[in-house]
Amino acid sequence: MDLKQLEYFVRVAELGSFTRAAQQLRIAQPALSRQVRLLEVELRQNLLLRNGRGALPTEAGQLMLEHGRGILHQVERAKEELGRARGGLSGRVSVGMPTSVAKVLAVAITRQFRASMPQATLALQEGLSVGMQEALLNGRLDIALLYNATRAPEIEIMHLLDEEMYLVQAPQADTKPKAGAAAIQPVALKALADLPLVIPTRPNAIRNLVETELGKIGIKPLIALEIDGVSAILELVADGAGAAVLPQSAVGGVISSAATSAQANQRFRVQPITGLHARLSLAVSALRPNTLTQRAMQELIASLAQQLILSSKP
Repeated sequence: MDLKQLEYFVRVAELGSFTRAAQQLRIAQPALSRQVRLLEVELRQNLLLRNGRGALPTEAGQLMLEHGRGILHQVERAKEELGRARGGLSGRVSVGMPTSVAKVLAVAITRQFRASMPQATLALQEGLSVGMQEALLNGRLDIALLYNATRAPEIEIMHLLDEEMYLVQAPQADTKPKAGAAAIQPVALKALADLPLVIPTRPNAIRNLVETELGKIGIKPLIALEIDGVSAILELVADGAGAAVLPQSAVGGVISSAATSAQANQRFRVQPITGLHARLSLAVSALRPNTLTQRAMQELIASLAQQLILSSKP
């Protein structure tokens, strides 16, 4: 059995599409289809049902998918063991994280990874928690950092930390603290009731959190603008379009705190929201065993997240 053909089949089956698989594998779609067909001929089984919407595994294809994942994992493990014999971990690890978390962790993770696993390859991606959870299932990501992840049989989740949520507004002349103000004053969740919010579009874990928690106290949020991207949200807040609710990782180190509002370049008023937290978790697929390199990466991420995010408080 040709391992390359097996890898191609597994990727098509996981993604449910020859087109997406060809793009991810960086191979021409006709060549991909031909290789998968050669595998089917060798096994004397139709492994995929092809239709206008994509490709779905047959009953035989489901069995082959389970065995194929295991075979490819064992091959990867063998490569890793050989790499260890040469003095280090090897292989490729793909990691996804929200943009706000990436601003705090991406550089530190890359440095630590290169220092501790120089023979391995790292791929970092930014994305929404919902999309990254799907990417874990279809094999595009090995590890993901997710906000408020929902439990599922196909996903293994490890809680890392709870991030404080902050209300971010453009400072008004009559609300700016005087020079020497000592502390950022917290704000109650109900204070969001009358504020026009600049908030991400659905589906978004932070938006879901805000809407759910406000709903618990009988408040429907006032949505001024829907826009994705922390930087764009902050620019709109600074321009007076509304207020934003952002996690600690998005606020710390990116914008000034209320304690420094006397400075000429002050653009934001930042206040922690009492009792509102975003749950950050590390997630991996339960469908594929972790390689040694992936497990080492999980430990590295968990350590850095605790160290850097919790210290990024504005």
